Amino acid sequence: MSQWPSLLAGYEGAEPLPTTINPDGKSLYNPPGPRSASYDEFPKQFNPSKNGFDFHIYYMPAVAAQAQYAKELHERVRREFPELRIYRLWDKPVGPHPTAMFEVNTFSPHQTGAFFSWLVVNRGPCDVLVHPNTGDALRDHTELATWIGKTWPLYEESLRPTPS
Repeated sequence: MSQWPSLLAGYEGAEPLPTTINPDGKSLYNPPGPRSASYDEFPKQFNPSKNGFDFHIYYMPAVAAQAQYAKELHERVRREFPELRIYRLWDKPVGPHPTAMFEVNTFSPHQTGAFFSWLVVNRGPCDVLVHPNTGDALRDHTELATWIGKTWPLYEESLRPTPS
């Protein structure tokens, strides 16, 4: 028995998918079907009382060019995406984050996709930790996280639940 639930639950009686190759000679033809709810709402595992995703944009404050780029990126994000929640620019490590950074929160799949794709090409020398908010901070920042740029080690102890 797998530790993960089947992602095909609910499709047990579905027609087999075709093996037809599209005219590009590489991709598979997918027959039209219903639009995924994931375009409009986050998966049920997300904590509905929080925002969907956090983007932590890291930079090295001792490298003048990076610090300047991060400052400009921060301002540009505030101007380009005013509907997102954007925190202050930290010039030192904060919480589990090992270097200077700023945080941006998204609240819908559309915002997340738009900001992610914009940040991929505009992050410059900055690295970005992207994680969902499911209510398990350690798992969100590690197992469920993804990185744009290089990976940084986190101070995981600050993410572990404190015993009651």
